[in-house]
Amino acid sequence: MSADDMSVPAAELVIVGHYDKGPGYATRRPSGSPSWLLMWTQEGAGLVEQGGAALTAGAGDLVVLASRAAHHYRTAGERWRFWWVHFQPRPSWVTWLRPYALSPGCHLAPGPHRTPHTRPAPHTTLPPGTTLAPGTTLAPGATFAPGTDLPPGTTLPPGGLGSPAAESPSSSGRIERAFLRAHAYARWSGRGVPPEPGETTRPVAAMAERARELVLGAVEEILLLATAAPDALGQEPGDAFGLEPGSGENGPSTLSARGPVADGLSGAGADRRVARALELIAAEPGAPHTVTSLAAAVALSPSRFAHVFAERTGRTPMRAVRAARLAHAAQLLEATDLDIGQVAAACGFVSPFHFSRTFAQEYGLPPRAYRRRLNS
Repeated sequence: MSADDMSVPAAELVIVGHYDKGPGYATRRPSGSPSWLLMWTQEGAGLVEQGGAALTAGAGDLVVLASRAAHHYRTAGERWRFWWVHFQPRPSWVTWLRPYALSPGCHLAPGPHRTPHTRPAPHTTLPPGTTLAPGTTLAPGATFAPGTDLPPGTTLPPGGLGSPAAESPSSSGRIERAFLRAHAYARWSGRGVPPEPGETTRPVAAMAERARELVLGAVEEILLLATAAPDALGQEPGDAFGLEPGSGENGPSTLSARGPVADGLSGAGADRRVARALELIAAEPGAPHTVTSLAAAVALSPSRFAHVFAERTGRTPMRAVRAARLAHAAQLLEATDLDIGQVAAACGFVSPFHFSRTFAQEYGLPPRAYRRRLNS
């Protein structure tokens, strides 16, 4: 079948594939591709070059190459196991990728192995045959080779051999499941129920319009998860691989919170930890937030967090939580027919009475009167 026979132009095709390649695998496109290309590494590594940028993609790294730019990629080492998608981006995706630009058209959203909180701590390796005295305590991060004699009473460190290591926070599992869904969606005819994820040995082009939309929905989820992951502990995009935020061709970017909880916090002087706390509050105002829980989320002591938060925003963390809950309540009163008790519960208030009193203090009307005025 020629390109002229296809119902979907080549540039608009959505193709999903999964490769497990050894040494010698390489692809070179001197004129680039008519579509954008996304690659997410599961295992091993690949060397990717485009637009003057060269990078080695390791496990968890997401590389996105824009269309019409010469590129070359190949296995780096013994194995490169990765997912890939040819697609045309939705407008908002380009904005999400902008802080991750390494050069015009080449983007790297780093996996957890690049972020500081997942780097392995320096460790000592004990050679084969090492004999430890009874009662020895191994330091955190110590490892030892097979054949090491561990006598009774030896205390293993957290994460050492024989002791389960703590798993780093990661979106990798969700991203992998999204790729599996995307591959299954691409096989859908557009009628009935989409197929369940199955074998992934063959690349699939989504020919049905509905199938393409479902695949793009999965790609959107992947991009959101991959581009959000580096900021999990307040890190700016680019920090994990030694770049200034927005240091590509698109100029600088800033981290900011939006909505009622962001009053008094904007611009380059914003503390990333405070910005992260504000994001958590805005995302779920009805959650049981406390100074302690918010401080833990940004790796600060409660006292230090409360001080920094008040210094940056001009109010305490719990006043910010209260403002977010009341703003959320006002939205629910306006847009839904939930009763006052349901609104109070959804916004994290302990009782309808407490909610009504607090709401009236802020808005000058109790919730019912506020709703009647809006609907009159």
